[in-house]
Amino acid sequence: MKTFTATPADIDKKWILIDAEGVVLGRLASIVANRLRGKHKATFTPHMDMGDNVIIINADKVQLTGKKRADKTYWRHTGYPGGIKSRQAGEILEGDHPERVLTLAVKRMLPGNRLSRQQMTNLRVYAGAEHPHEAQAPEVLDVKAMNSKNTRTNAGTA
Repeated sequence: MKTFTATPADIDKKWILIDAEGVVLGRLASIVANRLRGKHKATFTPHMDMGDNVIIINADKVQLTGKKRADKTYWRHTGYPGGIKSRQAGEILEGDHPERVLTLAVKRMLPGNRLSRQQMTNLRVYAGAEHPHEAQAPEVLDVKAMNSKNTRTNAGTA
């Protein structure tokens, strides 16, 4: 038996639409990272971009468990001495670009190499419910129905 290695002709990319409203951030990010890498396919080849194109809508309504909305800190550096800056997850989600929390969570679940940077270009995240990719006819992936732990209501968070 020979080991199967995919070639560019073997790759079949689909478009997937995911609604992030009420879904737990980390669980959603791990599902999206697997879809971007293509690990859900039987023909997965580690050195090829096998993954699907993923569209995420309602990224501003993603849920965080526990006290992460207030306690989780995102750090960045301006490049100048003493230029370290921090923001809480809640500040970013309520700010102008709430989709950055989800994008960063997915990015950090992929390996840090050239291939994962190429795979991140297949991810499109939108804060609202509208997206400009209707022409691609994306399949809807219901993350809420996969597992009951994937969702969190506002009443249950403490």
